Amino acid sequence: MAANMYRVGDYVYFENSSSNPYLIRRIEELNKTANGNVEAKVVCFYRRRDISNSLIMLADKHAKEVEEESETTNEADLTDKQKHQLKHRELFLSRQYESLPATHIRGKCSVALLNETESVLSYLDKEDTFFYSLVYDPSLKTLLADKGEIRVGPRYQADVPDMLAEGELDDREQAKLEVKVWDPDSPLTDRQIDQFLVVARAVGTFARALDCSSSVRQPSLHMSAAAASRDITLFHAMDTLHKHNYDLSSAISVLVPLGGPVLCRDEMEEWSASEASLFEEALEKYGKDFNDIRQDFLPWKSLTSIIEYYYMWKTTDRYVQQKRLKAAEAESKLKQVYIPTYNKPNPNQLSSNNGKPGAVNGAMGASYQTQTSLIGRACESCYATQSHQWYSWGPPNMQCRLCASCWIYWKKYGGLKMPTQTEEEKLSPCQTTEDPRIRTHMSRQATQGTPVRNTGSPKSAVKTRQAFFLHTTCLTKLARQVCKNTLRLRQAARRPFVPINCAAIRAEYADRHCEIVGSPLKIKSTRKPLSCIIGYLEIHPAMKPNVVRSMPSLQTPAAKRMLATPNHSSRSILGKRNYSHHNGLEERSCCISD
Repeated sequence: MAANMYRVGDYVYFENSSSNPYLIRRIEELNKTANGNVEAKVVCFYRRRDISNSLIMLADKHAKEVEEESETTNEADLTDKQKHQLKHRELFLSRQYESLPATHIRGKCSVALLNETESVLSYLDKEDTFFYSLVYDPSLKTLLADKGEIRVGPRYQADVPDMLAEGELDDREQAKLEVKVWDPDSPLTDRQIDQFLVVARAVGTFARALDCSSSVRQPSLHMSAAAASRDITLFHAMDTLHKHNYDLSSAISVLVPLGGPVLCRDEMEEWSASEASLFEEALEKYGKDFNDIRQDFLPWKSLTSIIEYYYMWKTTDRYVQQKRLKAAEAESKLKQVYIPTYNKPNPNQLSSNNGKPGAVNGAMGASYQTQTSLIGRACESCYATQSHQWYSWGPPNMQCRLCASCWIYWKKYGGLKMPTQTEEEKLSPCQTTEDPRIRTHMSRQATQGTPVRNTGSPKSAVKTRQAFFLHTTCLTKLARQVCKNTLRLRQAARRPFVPINCAAIRAEYADRHCEIVGSPLKIKSTRKPLSCIIGYLEIHPAMKPNVVRSMPSLQTPAAKRMLATPNHSSRSILGKRNYSHHNGLEERSCCISD
């Protein structure tokens, strides 16, 4: 019962597709719709498979930097399997919200900010446990470090120097040290200090009465006195007293100079009503993310000013009223919802009842594959050959399958339980593949996310391209020349999967063949043997022409003939015979045209 009860703040699995992995979300609100259904307003988390390769490289670089600075388990000490599965546990937080039906919840999980002082193996030892350290922006496609990290570890510890001995000189740079602003051992008593602070408040109240803008904001004497009693007035009074060596007469004279009383304002008085409204709107949207508040709502304010205003705003009646309104809204909303366990069959299950065929990947239009044809096919992840239930996985043309345990791992963690051969090559670059064609094919599969075929062997096999030899007959070669208008070889080459109308080609060739049947075609010239050619060259040696070499100018006609572009219509670029000339089709085309 408790496992099926979901509350606000829980991290849950959502299923939006029967074949894709679960979505990981955090429940922010549970709302009841008009038709009685329950919708969950959730915060989105993204997996590594959901972001681009460039951002994955950036995340790996950030992970290396964190690993170098931490004193926990080094990633080099992990096995290939642990490195592979650790990537499935990494998530990326986002500020994106969405509403999903609560009936799509498939279970609970745990997501935590990456703890640099904890070993990464702790995340692998626990089921349904994930971590994150970066924030992903789906609209801008950027990754940023989370601002809410807890600064724990050796990087954030203060270096306390040894105590100086008596008479030892302090060689530290004094400009970088703290400045003393108050002396608790001053000659003044606490009563004298309190009397001075009362005088400072009275001066501040009088200064607000003289200021026109302040009289508009605080029209009554009580409001002016309350504003003058804020911390900014007390801090100014104590700082003035310290600077004048706790001399009361000298400090009072500074509070009221010749130009009039000193007016000290804090952020609560400096901000206008419109700026306060913008801040409350931004706080409702972003929470305490002051960088985003400044960037999107108050760019003319400094970050220090916004933070100071926030902590002063929390002491006002406005904050108390909003807190009460939120509490009333929370009372009216759902606190929890009960979702029964989802036990409907998955469309990707491969049926084994009475030898009936099971639809691959739930696509009824795709080709069916009987259970008998799957006998001997191992699991694509763990290479197991026996399982109480099999699930189709990957593209329909690959006909891959996963066992029950690997299917659950795929749905929860978004990857295969065991690393494939391609991933092992990435993890251990010293290993090389013997056949470069196989290595190229595997890298292409890894880029496109295509599953690697497995034939049941413990070693991961690859479905390589099948080698073939295309043998064309003489009639086929003739048809290419005779039926050029129907074939349109250029268009057919651009669309290799569009079938060619062979019947129309046969009909046209039959008509053209009847027209030229009176003039027999020379199919192919008979090539003489090499011995005859050698004997002919011995009897008729080639004569070398006497060429008079000179240095022609570019202006002479001979140079122009030398620079003229040669005609390659009957020869190829390399000076060899082209396809038509080599196969004796030029003579045939001439005969046909005649």
